Amino acid sequence: MNALNATLLQEIKKAIEIAEGNKEVYGIIITGAGKKAFAAGADIAEFKDFTKEQGKQLSSAGHGVMNTVENCLKPVIAAVNGFALGGGCELAMACHMRVASPNAKFGQPEVNLGLLPGYGGTQRLIQLVGKGKAIEMLTTADMIGAEEALRLGLVNHVEDQADLMEKCYSIINKIAVKSPQGIAKTMECVQAYFDTSVDGMEVEIEHFGSCFQTAEFEEGTSSFLEKRRANYRN
Repeated sequence: MNALNATLLQEIKKAIEIAEGNKEVYGIIITGAGKKAFAAGADIAEFKDFTKEQGKQLSSAGHGVMNTVENCLKPVIAAVNGFALGGGCELAMACHMRVASPNAKFGQPEVNLGLLPGYGGTQRLIQLVGKGKAIEMLTTADMIGAEEALRLGLVNHVEDQADLMEKCYSIINKIAVKSPQGIAKTMECVQAYFDTSVDGMEVEIEHFGSCFQTAEFEEGTSSFLEKRRANYRN
């Protein structure tokens, strides 16, 4: 069921960092092995006997992984091919977009274990589905299906299992022909909205101005005026 143990979480973090630094990578898709689960939560046996300090360290490390995913300057899509529970739901929410198969189930069941979500779930779920529904899901531990997740805005699309990855690739292929600097700076601006230490409007003004007098701006405007497709990546 693709449980997220400590080793796997750090491998995901490293994979994101490698992909972000590779100019040949235009976007990233995270999915689970098999057709039953995206990731069905953490490996509970791994932390059953943890102390308070160990628990805090576990949560902090998980936040570091999810923040790396969320702050990636290349689009990260979760292809949710089954259960996305606990840490699995938190991983999906840290991605920039989510495409789900009809059998997908989302939930934060931590209260069943005497816990609460520790990898950012209490914060991101509110952002995506609103306060009332988030509190209901967090306190009842109820799961929701793909269609309800779509209605709530938790997922962008629902696709048949056989078409799930194709849909994710089609989204990334659309993005791949756009300006890389425009994409990266857009991602930074969006994240600035949720960062209380910065003024998102000022970040937008700064990034907008920084695009001028660049090769990509020259190519984009020239191609528009010349009525041809822009070529940003050769």
